Amino acid sequence: MIRHRERVVSKDDVISAVWNGRIVSDAALTTRLNAARAAIGDDGDKQRLIKTLPRKGFRFVGAVQEELKPATASASSATENNGTAQRPFSPPRLSIVVLPFVNLSGDPEHDNFVDGVAESLTTDLSHSRNLFVIGRNSAFKYKGKEIDVRQVGRELNVRYVLEGSVQRNGNRLRMNVQLIDAENGKHLWAERFEKLTADLFDMQDEIVSRLAYTLHVQLVIAAARRAERLAHPDAKDLNFQGIACLQKGATPEYVTQARGFFERALAIDHRSFVALFGMANVDLIAAFSLLTDEPTAALSAAETNAIKALSLVPDDAYVHMTLGGIYILTNRAVQVIAECEHALALDRNTARAHGAIGWAKALMGRAAETEGHVLEALRLSPRDMGAHWWMHFMGAAKMHLGADAEAVVWLRRSIETNHNFPPAHFALAAALGLIGALDEARAAARAGLALNLGFTIRRLRAAKPSDNPTYLAGQERFCEGMRLAGVPER
Repeated sequence: MIRHRERVVSKDDVISAVWNGRIVSDAALTTRLNAARAAIGDDGDKQRLIKTLPRKGFRFVGAVQEELKPATASASSATENNGTAQRPFSPPRLSIVVLPFVNLSGDPEHDNFVDGVAESLTTDLSHSRNLFVIGRNSAFKYKGKEIDVRQVGRELNVRYVLEGSVQRNGNRLRMNVQLIDAENGKHLWAERFEKLTADLFDMQDEIVSRLAYTLHVQLVIAAARRAERLAHPDAKDLNFQGIACLQKGATPEYVTQARGFFERALAIDHRSFVALFGMANVDLIAAFSLLTDEPTAALSAAETNAIKALSLVPDDAYVHMTLGGIYILTNRAVQVIAECEHALALDRNTARAHGAIGWAKALMGRAAETEGHVLEALRLSPRDMGAHWWMHFMGAAKMHLGADAEAVVWLRRSIETNHNFPPAHFALAAALGLIGALDEARAAARAGLALNLGFTIRRLRAAKPSDNPTYLAGQERFCEGMRLAGVPER
């Protein structure tokens, strides 16, 4: 912008100059503009130095003084033997290229399907504001070639490379994918999918949906591990560590650790979108998991931070999801569904939206409808980091319907998916108590109290997410089951 300060610079100009060959969302562009403003003491309200001209672009309007510096002798050291300048390897933290998948079937007719998976995955990943994703055209120049992922990373200046292969044998399809660190060639994560082939395009959508979410989670975990080794982490490094803590479980320990990371990030950058979003989730989880005696204050703080985050990035599906979660706990079930549907319109892979809608239906006294929404969430993302929440919703809904034995099955699945989720242990204790399995119920209650010693029936009753009579009747059954299991009253 300084170089072209005599004119308005369009959005396309910026993307072409800064992110050559990459797909960049409007949200990512807005975030980086805000960071540029912050770096030079400007902000989005005053715009003293960088002006945004609606529907036209941007312009640098500050005074500029140019100084010429003589070239240094070290400049020649950045040149390879063939005389070509070598780009320094300094990729964005969350940057990735999805290489063309390999067709192992030996049937050229499957090439379109195999290429379609990689192309669709690239498109879906590009919707995430946190990721820099190399565009399809740049990635596909490597198709059919023997490659060194470290060289690919250096050529494209990305930190991570995703490779994959597809093999069809009769009516079965097998897909293997590997996430690789482009700096050292180390394999960070691998996954295998095997399915009976039916409609290939439906299968492509399902595979891409599962991969997109799981891959994003794995990238954050990898970034958090890198950040742990830094002596002086910046706001982004702290945010990665905060997110990784929340992914471990909803215990007081992990929630407190996450809060500390996000608070430190905000101290460095008070307009950090991810830190504001993280703080909203910290307080939402504390309230939902009954980790606090003051859920109203926690939910108020969560809503404030979620709205601040949306003011920075209005089209982020996951913030709308968090706002929906806040509405779940503040007796606004209709608004929950509206926020979740908005999230799905922004990102069809937001499986958690389906789970939240399912629980909202239970709060409205329509627990019989919860199952369909939870099953859809699990279909879209069966290995989702939040799947234990949906299974807990299903178990609780079954208890509201009086199907306590079915509730036990779902709640055990929730605990198997994530042992560090106290609500599922207490719900299982209640369900077991109601079917008369008192020894097992008491064991489940003890497991829950080991994770959240401050949990009481009084806390549960004080949290009033709904005043629907049908829901309240089910909640009384829930409390009775916990009494039978020996959960403390207060």
